[in-house]
Amino acid sequence: MDKQRDFVLRTIEERGVKFVRLWFTDVIGTLKSVAIAPAEVEGAFTEGIGFDGSAIEGLTRTYESDLLAHPDPTTFQILPWRGEIDPTARMFCDITTPDGQPAVADPRNVLKRTLAKAADAGFTFYTHPEIEFYLLKAGASPEAIEPVDHAGYFDNVPGGTAHDFRRRSVRMLEDLGISVEYSHHEGGPGQNEIDLRYADGLTMADNIMTFRTVVKEVAIEQGVHATFMPKPLYGEPGSGMHTHMSLFEGDTNAFYEEGAEYQLSKVGRQFIAGLLQHANEIAAVTNQFVNSYKRLWGGDEAPSYITWGHNNRSALVRVPMYKPGKSQSARVEHRGIDSAANPYLAYALMLAAGLKGIQEEYELPAEAEDNVWALSEGERRALGYRPLPSSLEDAVEYMEESELVAETLGEQVFRYVLSNKRREYQQYRSQVTHFELKHSLDII
Repeated sequence: MDKQRDFVLRTIEERGVKFVRLWFTDVIGTLKSVAIAPAEVEGAFTEGIGFDGSAIEGLTRTYESDLLAHPDPTTFQILPWRGEIDPTARMFCDITTPDGQPAVADPRNVLKRTLAKAADAGFTFYTHPEIEFYLLKAGASPEAIEPVDHAGYFDNVPGGTAHDFRRRSVRMLEDLGISVEYSHHEGGPGQNEIDLRYADGLTMADNIMTFRTVVKEVAIEQGVHATFMPKPLYGEPGSGMHTHMSLFEGDTNAFYEEGAEYQLSKVGRQFIAGLLQHANEIAAVTNQFVNSYKRLWGGDEAPSYITWGHNNRSALVRVPMYKPGKSQSARVEHRGIDSAANPYLAYALMLAAGLKGIQEEYELPAEAEDNVWALSEGERRALGYRPLPSSLEDAVEYMEESELVAETLGEQVFRYVLSNKRREYQQYRSQVTHFELKHSLDII
């Protein structure tokens, strides 16, 4: 760590960095930032930077508000969109109390605690997300938003905004040390997807927060608006963050077993069983907004029922096709999580659910071989396919009864998320919407 700190201090001097931004997130996943001068960085490494934690959503209670942000030198990067005028760098932070204890409500710490439990069981957790988002024309009102194009899945749009946007975004991400696997136009008008190459769980959560910032910055630069809202357009696909996951024991993929069905090991099957068993309990975090349930229950390939399948894109959890000779790539894909989730909390809960399945040796139910959406309600019931929550209110009720979620998040985060989400749903429920006025004002 001392060598990494020395590297940061030397790079700041050699590159003429003028500002260093210290980043962390609140419980909902909003990125927070404080800029310090280069001369303050060494002190930040040794002592941290103090701030009022009670002013940050869910981070601490008012009567214990003093917190410290400690920059992680391994996350140091120069921000490419700042250019050569006043070069600016960033580091993610771990949050502690004044006596040096990790802040229990720091989302990054929640994930680190869960990764430590996985390590105690002999596992390293890797993820690979496919992040969808919409590009909209700037300046439109929320009532009249307009996508930048009307292209579809994998469409090539000569001279289109999306091409330049994705090229610029991918280049910035690579400059930040974040490897990109694919980028393409998605199914909705103005909808795009960029897939990040796999990394360990903590690095990937940091990468996702950086990714969202890059996308927003490039959008501003190009005169458009980028949104990770789960379902911004009625009648069009929502934006998911399908996440591929695997556990490794040293250099060995614990999800791979030669000769097993789909080459999926017992550990992999138990991990999926954990994801399915606890899917409803973790939904208020993997799908944390009122709008998230418009995506889950709006069709267009979003999963609505708790099922798994091999290459079945209507299932909540999918086992991708095995590539011969590539045991390292054996993985499972969670298709429920959306692009607006707090990656630290969501990945902590997805990992915890999978680990629970392994520890308790959950039995994996029969796979869904049919298109789950095409089945009748009676057929789904007969097959035992439970629905995901239909609203944020339902999700909160499931979460409230969950020992797994309470234990993983810790009491403070658990209570805050419940309170915050109840308040959001109450505000949503009390609105008089355009739909109601349009359908009822003249006829009642």
